[in-house]
Amino acid sequence: MSLGQHLLELRRRLVFAAIGLLIGMVVAFIITDPIIHWITEPIRIIAEKRGDDFSALNFGAVTSAFDLRMRIAFSIGIFLSAPIWLWQIWAFIMPGLTRKEIRYTVGFVAAAVPLFFLGCYVGLLIVPHVIELMWSFTPEGAVNFYAAAEYYDFVFKLMIVIGVSFILPVFLVALNIAGVISGRGILKGWRVAVLVATAFAALATPAADVVSMLMLAGILVVLFFAAAGLSMLFDRRKAKRAIDLLPPEPAS
Repeated sequence: MSLGQHLLELRRRLVFAAIGLLIGMVVAFIITDPIIHWITEPIRIIAEKRGDDFSALNFGAVTSAFDLRMRIAFSIGIFLSAPIWLWQIWAFIMPGLTRKEIRYTVGFVAAAVPLFFLGCYVGLLIVPHVIELMWSFTPEGAVNFYAAAEYYDFVFKLMIVIGVSFILPVFLVALNIAGVISGRGILKGWRVAVLVATAFAALATPAADVVSMLMLAGILVVLFFAAAGLSMLFDRRKAKRAIDLLPPEPAS
């Protein structure tokens, strides 16, 4: 294909991806009520504990409620339309890949996508504990009115950060497959990995929420060791394949 044909193909793929995103946003906009009810559950728990109505989600502008729904629709729409736009990306780059590269790419996506959503789910589990813990530092007589946009940004960003952190072990395996680092090399860095996982968990969760920190750090450490073990298995297969390809020794 010429450069012009590549650009036309790219435009066609982008149009399909945009249509998929638009459909996902429409569906997500319809279900924003249960989503908002779900992510604001910690606020209702706080209000119940206080025994008053001075803990609530606050919409400070005329368009704030609509803006929040649009932001939720866009974020959830990306997730809902992921099969469509991922396929468009894949269909665009696939003709230039070898059969071996296609197999590795499929394996990478098949491992990364579930891990990302698992990380987002773990983030959702952590969010209520974080909010309730932060509420406990509110001075006596003060109120908790959470700005809707800031509250949603906090929940969404925490989910994304933890989701991305769950994918990092997949990149380690990809580097091993590419021959950049061996499985033993990955395993030798386990002390650094544990330290980094603990530091990341401490930054992603409040300092006083030890349970959430340990849960997140523990999951990241397990994923690291799983990546190291899988990489060592690949190294063993590579070594065995290399031995099988050696020419037989001449008979004496």
